[in-house]
Amino acid sequence: MDNKKLHIALLFGGNSSEHDVSKRSAHNIYDAMDKDKYDVSLFMFTKDGVLLGNDASHRIFDGEDEDQVVAEALPHIDQHNPLAPLMALSEVKDIDLFYPVIHGNLGEDGTIQGLFKLLKKPFIGSNVLGSAMAFDKDITKRILTQARVRNTEYVVITPENKSAMDYETVAAKVGRVMFLKPANQGSSVGIHKVRNAEEFDAGLADALQYDFKVLAEESIDHPQEIEISILGNEQPRASKLGAVRVPESDTFYDYNNKFVDASGVVFELPVVLPDTLAKEITKMGLDAYVALGLKGLARIDFLVSEDGVPYLSEPNTLPGFTNISLYPQLWGVSGIDYASLIDEIIAYGLAEYKRNQEISYSFTKLGTERVGEKKYNE
Repeated sequence: MDNKKLHIALLFGGNSSEHDVSKRSAHNIYDAMDKDKYDVSLFMFTKDGVLLGNDASHRIFDGEDEDQVVAEALPHIDQHNPLAPLMALSEVKDIDLFYPVIHGNLGEDGTIQGLFKLLKKPFIGSNVLGSAMAFDKDITKRILTQARVRNTEYVVITPENKSAMDYETVAAKVGRVMFLKPANQGSSVGIHKVRNAEEFDAGLADALQYDFKVLAEESIDHPQEIEISILGNEQPRASKLGAVRVPESDTFYDYNNKFVDASGVVFELPVVLPDTLAKEITKMGLDAYVALGLKGLARIDFLVSEDGVPYLSEPNTLPGFTNISLYPQLWGVSGIDYASLIDEIIAYGLAEYKRNQEISYSFTKLGTERVGEKKYNE
């Protein structure tokens, strides 16, 4: 029996607003990894998108000031090398699998997944296309609608069409109370709940700072926020459901509630729902996971209206693993402990890589090029 440890490259950080969230998630995952099974090398992307090596990343993990460590490391990187932002990967040999814990852009939008494919290495989570589709809220909703998975009404506002998208025009389509959301941002960044033209104009101006595509989305009155964790590849399975109850004084489950101060938030794990509703949400979650082509893991969020109708809010393809995050907690109450969950996520990454290796690529050698007669019409 081969008892060789797997060499895991754990990547975290990044230049998104969720940089610090990623650091917390990665620390929890690293601590939970069975070191009898895995050798783990750390690589942190700085806030400017430069990858630090194992030693510098460990120093930050161990509590040293990040800005100081980065300032010391950057002068040793040859900035004239076009691969400078990634040169730290050459420090270690024989990486068996990449484990990205990079929330938001670069990590969840397909970018880092493309790098792993170029490097011809296994990685955990969804592939390039699945990540990119699930990260773009507009594309996600188009796929969900095509797959007949209920989601809220919305319109897309861009710099090109915003002059025709004033508050009254948009309100006629999605209702007078609405949410404005950058299409390609995570964790409540740039999101605004608006109720009038003044709030709409200010919220749209802010949201357009974070993306060139903003969703104006229907608001559900006093919704119940439900989350589900999905695990697997071709035959994914779902956890029990959890509920997030935010203080009535808060407009919605925002960045502060998710990652900074959850002291006023109540998490019900698992949540008790009518059996029919629980089954409907579970089916919607699994249907969305398959329709978006997701792999490995995802947390999917729902809003349930006061009359008991569930709407899929959004998927998260690299969900948080902070102490507040529900993805691992939902599996915990579903019978999978933290370390076993990580083992399964890694196993699914290896299995997906192996499956993709079976795809055949046929190359036909070209002979002498023969071109037909070209006829140009005036």
